[in-house]
This record gives sequence, C-alpha cells and structure tokens, in this order.
Amino acid sequence: MTMTAAASTAPDPTAATGSSRTVPATRPPAAPRRALDWRLRFGILSLIWGFSFLLIKVGTQSYAPFQVTLGRLAFGTAVLAVAMAVKRDRLPRGARTWAHLTVAALLLNALPFSLFAYAELTIPSTLAGICNATSPLWGMALSLVALSEDRPTRVRVAGLGLGFLGVLTVLGAWQGFSGLDARGTALALLASLSYPIGWIYVRRTLAGTGSSALSMTGAQLFLATLQLAVVTPLFTTFPARFPLLPLSAIAALGALGTGLALLIQYGLVTEVGPTTAQMVTYFIPVIATAAGVALLDESLTWSTPVGALIVLAGAALTQARGKA
Repeated sequence: MTMTAAASTAPDPTAATGSSRTVPATRPPAAPRRALDWRLRFGILSLIWGFSFLLIKVGTQSYAPFQVTLGRLAFGTAVLAVAMAVKRDRLPRGARTWAHLTVAALLLNALPFSLFAYAELTIPSTLAGICNATSPLWGMALSLVALSEDRPTRVRVAGLGLGFLGVLTVLGAWQGFSGLDARGTALALLASLSYPIGWIYVRRTLAGTGSSALSMTGAQLFLATLQLAVVTPLFTTFPARFPLLPLSAIAALGALGTGLALLIQYGLVTEVGPTTAQMVTYFIPVIATAAGVALLDESLTWSTPVGALIVLAGAALTQARGKA
C-alpha cells in the first residue's frame, strides 16, 4: 500500500502503498533473472498489501495508533537496512536531498500510516482498504492542477467522476451515510489523499538525485521512523504489557507489508515495468475486503463490493493514455 508518482498520475510502483509508499525509482537497463516468476511475486505482493489493513486493525486492538505506526516503520526500516547492507548501498548525500526526504517521509509514510491506524479504531478494515484505492483518483485530480504536463482527456475525467461515484456508493450516500463513522472514514480518505500529494512533491524535488531507489527509500523510512519516535511519546503512554498477537501483527505489517513488499515491488518494476507493476493497486481492496470479512467477521453490504468495483473502474480509466 505505498507507491509514488512517475510519468503517470497513478500510484507508481516505485514507492512503498495503503497500503508503504516512497520515492521514485529509475528503471535499470537490464533486468536480472529472478528465482520466482514475476506473476507469483505479483500475487504475493497483492496478498501482503491486501492483508495490511487487517494487520493494522489487529495491532490497534492493544496498541495506540501512533505506536502501531512507529512499530511498522521501525520493522520496515530494519528490513531495508539489511537489504542495503547486503547490496553495500550507501545512503543519499546532500542536505537538500535529506530535507526533501524529510517532507516525503511525512507525506508518504508517517502521516498516512498514522491516519489509517486512527481510522481503523472506528471503521472496518474493509472500508479502509477501499478508501486506500481512491489514491489514483486524488492523484488524477491534483495532477490537473499541480502538473502542467498531465493534460486531461475526456476518458480520464470520466474515470475521475466514475471513481468518486463509486466512493459515494461505498459510503451509502443515498441513505444519508447512516451507520457510517464520519470521522474514521474522513481520516482514511485523508490518508489516501496524502499519498498523491507526496508523489507530486517527490516528482518536483527528488528526481535525478543519482541515488538508488533502495537508498532513497531506506532513508525515507528511517526519517519517518524518527518522526514517529518524537511524536509517539507526546501522545501515548508506554504500554504496561505487550500482547503477543497484536505485537506480531505490527511486526508483520512492518517487516512484510512495508520492508519486504518494497523489495518485491522494486523487482517487479525492474522486470515488467511500472505500468504492469502498479496494477497491484487494483487487487488490494479486493483482498482487504475478503480478509476483513473472513478473518475479522466484518459485515458486508451489497454497496461495499459494488462501490469498490466502481472505484477501481474509475481509477483504471484515470490512467488511460490517449487523445482527448
């Protein structure tokens, strides 16, 4: 559930997603051979990010949202630190780069991760996963204003309208949003909005730094961890006990859903390109919904899957390229 923007306005799979998002990667000229077929790795990545919302829900049952986010970032940073050590990759250099990475860490990691954790205190993980899928819609809307090179077409604008119609369907607008926790839903939608704001910022400030994607992402997650390490003690108290299941969920969320997922994603981008790799975005809400219903006994009305399909169709249209 974390991605960035490259040539398109959609989540570019060079960053860490809804679910672990980061900075853009430059595709190398040649792709190394992989032990696992890319389709299998694509499926694994979809499952990891799809289950992230369930793991957030489990973690927040015993730990404060900021604590869940801090643990997630710490475990994710540790995985990337190990990968960097194995590859002997160095951290980026330059005060300007680190300053921009600090902002990127806030917009793409610390803020949205925390917002999703707070949202899932009051909304189902299924709804959080669907809200995450609105990021391409927000990205399309923002790019029309912020990125002059992204020209709207009738198809893409229609996709934007269709996507937000899907959001209204998920939320049951015709019923006056009855039974909906407005605060939690708003936090989840704000989290999904934070990602494209961060992508646009990254495109404008961190393109062509010369550092590797792994190095930039590792530095970004490290900075996000520092940010949460400062904020968390101010708003939470140290846990008196450490329940194993929620703690394990947080560890899995960070090590798998943030650290390992990014490494898998980099391999996919290298091998099949960002366009194919970013299709994982459209599987996340499906898996998140199935996991929430099957494992957490979350309720599901007809409007949720129908609205989710409309959201995904609209998001796909916003990525269409062609003549107006």
